[in-house]
Amino acid sequence: MQEPSQPLAVPTGGHHPLKDLISNRDFNLYTGARVCLPIIQSAQAAVMTWQAYELSGSALPIAILGLMRFVPGFAISLLAGAVVDTRDRRLVLALSQVAPLGTCLFLAIITAMGGVSLAALYVCALLLGVFAAFEGPARESLLPQLVPRESFQRAVALTTTISQLARVVGPATAGVTIAQVGVTPAYGFNVVVALACMAFVAVIRVRPESNPRGVVTLGLIKEGMVFVWTRPAILGAMTLDMLAVILAGAEALLPIYANEILGTGAWGYGLLASSRAIGSFAMSLALAVLPPIERTGRAMVITVALFGVFTIAFGLSTSFPLSLALYALTAACDQVSVLMRQNIIQLGTPDALRGRVNSVNQMFIGTSNQLGAFESGLLATIANSAVFAVVAGGVGCLLAVGVVAVLIPGLWRHRTGLGA
Repeated sequence: MQEPSQPLAVPTGGHHPLKDLISNRDFNLYTGARVCLPIIQSAQAAVMTWQAYELSGSALPIAILGLMRFVPGFAISLLAGAVVDTRDRRLVLALSQVAPLGTCLFLAIITAMGGVSLAALYVCALLLGVFAAFEGPARESLLPQLVPRESFQRAVALTTTISQLARVVGPATAGVTIAQVGVTPAYGFNVVVALACMAFVAVIRVRPESNPRGVVTLGLIKEGMVFVWTRPAILGAMTLDMLAVILAGAEALLPIYANEILGTGAWGYGLLASSRAIGSFAMSLALAVLPPIERTGRAMVITVALFGVFTIAFGLSTSFPLSLALYALTAACDQVSVLMRQNIIQLGTPDALRGRVNSVNQMFIGTSNQLGAFESGLLATIANSAVFAVVAGGVGCLLAVGVVAVLIPGLWRHRTGLGA
């Protein structure tokens, strides 16, 4: 990793924050990595989910894939956060891409040889979960080292805007590639993207004082957990987002919706997955150019409630165009929630604690994506109805909003002072 020969320039108050971000070399490199990360993650998840359904014709293996990623991510997240706070965050982020690179190569080879199996997919999902435990805290903790506080909300919105555009590329490319030339080339595409991500991260510069060093101890891990527990707004933001993702996530059931409910097949599956990215992209683009939101807690509670409402509507829809629109709306609401959560957590946490706090956040949020996939797949299997699973999840999301708002009122009242 390169070190700068002189301290990095800090944007002055006379410049517009958005213009300063665009001219920031290292922020641009970070953004390049943030483009690659969602492409590889969404494309690989789409290919593995499709392949699991193709091999089994059942929702249960999809649920197991989610569980296999959830278990290691949950088990080692706290350790990963301590590593991020005591090591060069750029190096940790670059090395986290070893798993996507290796598993895609492996799955491409055995698929081409006709030897792919559900067991192979499960093992790869397990490895992805281990490395993802380090990737999340490193990625989130690195951004505040590259931009000033007054530019942070716009920086999150801008990187998310570009990342969500990349999420359109990931599943859409996976769906089209699978439909046209098969699964093996789809995995090959992911290998190239993982290599590009590692190259971007390798040349990011940070100020020398931003490279933490130290020994990983239980005391360090406990310090991060205590910090989260004693900050009601941070704890409430993590809890609400976790419950919403676990209960109301419909992503794992998209292959069933595309095949059995909407009757579109692989191309429709790719468009459904991409519609979520389009909704997120549109909302994050709006948030990047609009004035920063200071009532972050209130905005988060309202948009999570709307996320539940649109999830229910999506679950009941049998029209493909309407389903595309509703799924995009769930993503737009989720994007506001994500940005508010990021501001509450990152701007309310000292830099020395960010890796550990982000690891706790990942336990709540990152692994909840996998637990949500397991929950929706399992519920769909038990009820023998994907529609029931999605609608019940939306209702559960609305109930969770009410419970969190009552038990953690500090979240609703939270405001973020952002400066200029």
